[in-house]
Amino acid sequence: MDTLSYYLPCFYAFLACIGFSMLFNIHGVGMLICAGGGFLGWLVYLLTAPMVHSEIIQSLFAAVAISAWSEIMARLRKCPVTSYLLVALFPLVPGGGIYYTMEHAMSGDSALFLDSLLHTLGLAGALAVGVLLVSSLARVVTNYQNCRLHVPGGKRK
Repeated sequence: MDTLSYYLPCFYAFLACIGFSMLFNIHGVGMLICAGGGFLGWLVYLLTAPMVHSEIIQSLFAAVAISAWSEIMARLRKCPVTSYLLVALFPLVPGGGIYYTMEHAMSGDSALFLDSLLHTLGLAGALAVGVLLVSSLARVVTNYQNCRLHVPGGKRK
């Protein structure tokens, strides 16, 4: 796979995130940060493909990267992490899988419906677990730092 086939989809994800940033009324540098998260997530998704050979695991790694990016950027800019995270995750949402799952359900093809449903739920679950892992780790680190500041004999700034 050449470098253009890696960066072009990432650039498209970047542009899509710019569009979603406008939709959510995010302006200026925040828009670029959201779009950068989308670019990063799609790049991680593509780079992990040769190693793991599973879209679900690729989505997990991409969600972890996006979540870490969003947590760091939110703390640097003193903004809520939700807006960065929500916009950057949009390119990874399995919209096609949802569509085809419903198409198979409406056509009565139970086997394809179930296969598509489980795959789509796996992708969505991987995104949720990736966000949960990073969010929980960030909360643990923040609580640890806050406890050290309030304990007698702890380091103070």
